[in-house]
Amino acid sequence: MYGAMREDLRAGLDEIRAAGLYKAERVIGTPQSAAVRVGAGDEVLNFCANNYLGLADHPKLVEAAKDALDRWGFGMASVRFICGTQEPHKELERRLSEFLGTEDTILYSSCFDANGGLFETLTGAQDAIISDELNHASIIDGVRLSKARRFRYKNRDLDDLERQLKEAADARYRLIATDGVFSMDGYLAPLDDICDLADRYDALVVVDDSHAVGFTGPTGRGTPELFGVQDRVDVVTGTLGKALGGASGGYTSGRAEIVEMLRQRSRPYLFSNSLAPSITAAAIATLDLLGSSSELLTRLRENTALFRERMTAEGFDLLPGEHPIIPVMIGDAAEASRMADLLLERGIYVIGFSYPVVPHGKARIRTQMSAAHSTDDVHRAVEAFVSARAEMRGKA
Repeated sequence: MYGAMREDLRAGLDEIRAAGLYKAERVIGTPQSAAVRVGAGDEVLNFCANNYLGLADHPKLVEAAKDALDRWGFGMASVRFICGTQEPHKELERRLSEFLGTEDTILYSSCFDANGGLFETLTGAQDAIISDELNHASIIDGVRLSKARRFRYKNRDLDDLERQLKEAADARYRLIATDGVFSMDGYLAPLDDICDLADRYDALVVVDDSHAVGFTGPTGRGTPELFGVQDRVDVVTGTLGKALGGASGGYTSGRAEIVEMLRQRSRPYLFSNSLAPSITAAAIATLDLLGSSSELLTRLRENTALFRERMTAEGFDLLPGEHPIIPVMIGDAAEASRMADLLLERGIYVIGFSYPVVPHGKARIRTQMSAAHSTDDVHRAVEAFVSARAEMRGKA
């Protein structure tokens, strides 16, 4: 039977390659950092990782992870409710709740699992979920698992959101689900206005803040803090795999009763091994760092502003905003891939994003700033973009 499927798969893969959409995986031969070695080549500056605060190889996190290995062992070999809960798990949940200003927090192996286990647990056929059209795939999949009625509103379109809320007026419960930051564009959800609509139509608000927690808002507590709605958002999901250390792990944080019910019924929580002790301890060390200094937040914001200013002055088409995700719009998928290759030759590691990750005709180089970058690193990246563009235009 597989013979026929194999031919179809090969044909499909050939089509992906021919369209310039094939996603090759480059192998990094160093720890994740501002500079990495790709394959057997020289070190290059990394402008495509979610390493917003530069903590992926931070000595204090590495030390905390090593100490946890010595004290708590390598892994739990169990789920939480059997024999998979150690003191660091409860400590991290407490610290995240304190950091986010929520009542309680539950850990997951990833934010994908956190979103995947949320909606099915909280909603049924008599409920409604109103979801932003550009929400992360994990929210989309999580909503699909629920028996609730599904509504979708245009990205950050409050008028459309209100229309969907009115259409769902007969539902028992209404949940508005949105990313805090939409990762392909760097755009922020208008959470203050969303919460106003939620109050008006008696809905709950769920925010996936994976691309904001740790560095967005005055003290890095994410988009709810930025928009002043920490006490009005009912559920926040997030990851430890980006700004908060960059390894893995996720969480759901919010109302106490919601979190308690997730512990009882959320399938990804009940049927997945507990987070490794070393990752848990490193995440606690991350929160310690964020509580002791704002230096990393300041450096990240300065790098972001500098890159935007210089790239705009050079005439590149950037999506507007202030987020460290800065898409450089190219349009054509093959050209975006070619640009990424030319930039790698010039010592800048970035990736071209194209369909199906972004819409047809909206291919881009999604650059991501980090607090680990120096000012010279940012200037070097801009100069590489200028040089690569000139070569693509046949001028170099």
